[in-house]
Amino acid sequence: MAEFEFRTRLLLEPGKWATVSRALADGGQSQIVFGYYPKNTQMIVTTKKLFELAYGKYAIGAYNINNLEQCMGLFRGNLDSQAPFIVQISKGARSYTHKAMLEAIIRAANDIFPDAIFAVHLDHGDEKTCMDCIESGFYSSVMIDASHEPFEKNVEITKRVVKAAHARGIVVEAELGQLGGVEEHVKVEESNAKLTDPKQAKEFVRLTGCDSLACAIGTSHGAYKFSGGQGVRFDVLAQIQKELPGFPLVMHGSSSVPQEEVARINAAGGALKGAKGVDENQFREAAKLGVTKVNIDTDGRLVWTRVHREFFRDHPDKFDLRDPGKIFMTEYAKFIAHKNEKLGSAGQLSTVRAALLK
Repeated sequence: MAEFEFRTRLLLEPGKWATVSRALADGGQSQIVFGYYPKNTQMIVTTKKLFELAYGKYAIGAYNINNLEQCMGLFRGNLDSQAPFIVQISKGARSYTHKAMLEAIIRAANDIFPDAIFAVHLDHGDEKTCMDCIESGFYSSVMIDASHEPFEKNVEITKRVVKAAHARGIVVEAELGQLGGVEEHVKVEESNAKLTDPKQAKEFVRLTGCDSLACAIGTSHGAYKFSGGQGVRFDVLAQIQKELPGFPLVMHGSSSVPQEEVARINAAGGALKGAKGVDENQFREAAKLGVTKVNIDTDGRLVWTRVHREFFRDHPDKFDLRDPGKIFMTEYAKFIAHKNEKLGSAGQLSTVRAALLK
């Protein structure tokens, strides 16, 4: 007998849903039943329609979360700014407690905030993790990152994931080229970073059938991105768009690493030196060149660090974790709303809902 079951709904196309019931136990089976959404219902959607609506006009924020407080702040901030969004879950987040725990938190948020429209996305997955997420019936999008492999091997792995995902109505983001920096299990020395070749990108998309492409265009993972004259290579991005007109592109390593946050962290006992990020005023320019999804993780961690360092510095007698947690949820929501303004996704929620329910 199964230990327990969960049910969730994925929006596969405007108005159409799949109810997925999966028994979480050895030998458990997944069952998919198709139907149609009623009006004004909660929506976990794929990124396909979101990207179609955003293309050339704005980009959608893809925010990594790891715990309850981040999830609550994320949903509040996106509703405050009336923006569609993408919840990103990394391999590290899935293993932080247990993958089922984080999924349950997001499902609860979906019930608490019924007006939210969002995708649930695996960030930087290997093939095994992608397949697990596809089988789960919870994720509406997965990223297969085989960018460290030779081109042919990257194509081979990505094609397998695409085939499995598309059979379940799930979309796939792939990556070509390599960003420098460190993000959890992804570590690439700057000397080994490799920009995406525009013509190779066109061939890669043709061969794999992926739904969006993460491109290496000069950004880096983590809080230590640029020095000197480094920055976003809009010339490379423009060439990729020329080779792949209308195709959704993804910008990783896009945290701006606000210097005010860094200064406040350091004033409260931190030691972040030389941290620097992407100019958030460049997001809209990137959106005009085909970027429909912008990944932001590090900045959220900086907000968490700043809130907690300042709180315990100012209140050394306190020990209730909920006190700084309440402050963080509010601050994180403000941070999310601000990023959505810079991305151009703020205020788009009603338009997106109308398009999805046509």
